[in-house]
Amino acid sequence: MKSDYTRALPPEWQPMSRVFTALGDEHRQRILLLFEKGERLNVGQIAEVSTLSRSTVSHHLKILREAEVLETEKVGKEVWFWINRARLEQTLGNVLDYLRQHH
Repeated sequence: MKSDYTRALPPEWQPMSRVFTALGDEHRQRILLLFEKGERLNVGQIAEVSTLSRSTVSHHLKILREAEVLETEKVGKEVWFWINRARLEQTLGNVLDYLRQHH
């Protein structure tokens, strides 16, 4: 058994924790699945097709944004969201690399 990771994660894994926490919620998973490739959506568009209230959708979008799962751009009064593909590929790639090297 490896004991060097029992107290602290390796530095490259630390931001991954936020990604997995953000993706651990079914509502946030459903929000991600709404996005077509390359698509940008705003809170109103997401809330319109969601079973959640607009304020709850905003809360979930904030968590996804803070975990860098989504990127944003404010245009006028509207905030547009899109999937941060590079962050997700890096996070999942780190896990796959670990599995390939150690198992």
